[in-house]
Amino acid sequence: MRNISYLNLKAINKPYQQAIKEALTEVLDSGWYLRGKCVERFESEWAAYCGQRYCASCSSGLDALTLVLKAWKEAELLKDGDEVIVPANTFIATFLAVSEAGLRPVPVDPDPITCLITTEGIERALTSDPRAIVPVHLYGQLCEMDEIMNLALRHNLLVLEDCAQCHGINHLFDRQRALVPETHHACAWSFYPGKNLGAMGDAGAVTTDSQWLSNMVRKLANYGSSEKYVHDCKGKNSRMDEFQAAVLTAKLPDLDRCNQHRIEIAHRYIDEIVGSDVSMPAVTTASVFHIFPIMSNKRDALQSFLAERGIQTQIHYPIPAHKQKAYPEWKELSLPVAEAMSSRELSLPCNQAMDEDDVSAVISAVNEFFAQNR
Repeated sequence: MRNISYLNLKAINKPYQQAIKEALTEVLDSGWYLRGKCVERFESEWAAYCGQRYCASCSSGLDALTLVLKAWKEAELLKDGDEVIVPANTFIATFLAVSEAGLRPVPVDPDPITCLITTEGIERALTSDPRAIVPVHLYGQLCEMDEIMNLALRHNLLVLEDCAQCHGINHLFDRQRALVPETHHACAWSFYPGKNLGAMGDAGAVTTDSQWLSNMVRKLANYGSSEKYVHDCKGKNSRMDEFQAAVLTAKLPDLDRCNQHRIEIAHRYIDEIVGSDVSMPAVTTASVFHIFPIMSNKRDALQSFLAERGIQTQIHYPIPAHKQKAYPEWKELSLPVAEAMSSRELSLPCNQAMDEDDVSAVISAVNEFFAQNR
C-alpha cells in the first residue's frame, strides 16, 4: 500500500540539503548569529521578490502581524480598544495578533464559495466603526484586494494582509498594489516549516512600501531600540536568526517551481475528483495552494477511508477562532458560513514532494469513496 504523507518536510527539504549545509557553515564561520549579513540579504531578496521596497524580519508570523499593529499605534493611527475586522475562518494567530496589540478583533463571515473575506462582509461590519482590516489569503488564494483597498481608501482604514499562506502569489501572478497611503498598508509573512517557503524553525517578516513602517517594525522587534541601549518605545525580542535567514535564502530561488508543482496538482484534483457530496476550491483570483481544501458533509468518514489507504489528510480548522475558549466574548456569535466550513473542510496532500502516482492515488481513493457513498 502506498503511504502518502500530508506534508513530508524531510522530502521537501532534501533537494536543498547541500545548499543549506553550505549556508549554515557560512553562518557558523562568521561567528554572528543575529541581525547579521544573512538576515540583511534575505530581507533584501524577499522584499524584491514580493515587489515591495522594504522587509523587516522577525521571529514568527504572529509577531509580524502584531508588530505592524503596534507600529500603527506608535504613530497614533490606532489606539487601545480600536476594532479590527478579521475573517472568522482563519488560524487563531490572526485574532491573537489583534488582541496582543491591545485591539479588538471583529470577526466576519467569509464568502461561502471562495472561503475568503469580501468587501460585502467588511461593509456589514463597518457599523461598529473599525479602524483596520486584516484580509487573510486563506489556503494560498488571493483575496480580491483591489476592491478591499478601494473600500479601505474610502473609509480611511488600515490594511494588514495576512500572507502566511500565500508565498509567491505576488511573483507568479504579477500582482499590483496601490490606492491606500504607504503607511496604511503592510504584508505579514510566516516562514513556519510547513509553509510554501518554510524555514527550519519559526521565522516571520513584514514587507511594505513604507520606510517608516519598516523601520518601526524593526525597532519594535528589537526591544524598541534602533541604537544599542537606547529604547524609544516598548518593544519585544522578535528577531529572525541568521540560521533561518540562511535557510530561507537557499530555498527562495526554487519557490516559483515548487508553487507551480502545487498548482498542477491542484488542477488535477479539481478536474478529476467527482462526487455528489464534494466541492472543490473555487479559485476566482490566483492561488499558490498552500492548502487544497475540499468540502463534504461526509468529511470524517472520508478522512478515515483515506487513512485506511495510507493517505494522510488534515482539517483546517475544526473549531472557528470565534468559538475558541480564548474568545468567550464571541461565544454567542453565529457566523454560519465559517461554522459550516469547520465541520466540512478536509485538506488533501498537495505539495512539491508528491509525484504523479501519489496524486493519482489520492484522486482514485477519493473517487472510490464517493462512488461507494452516493
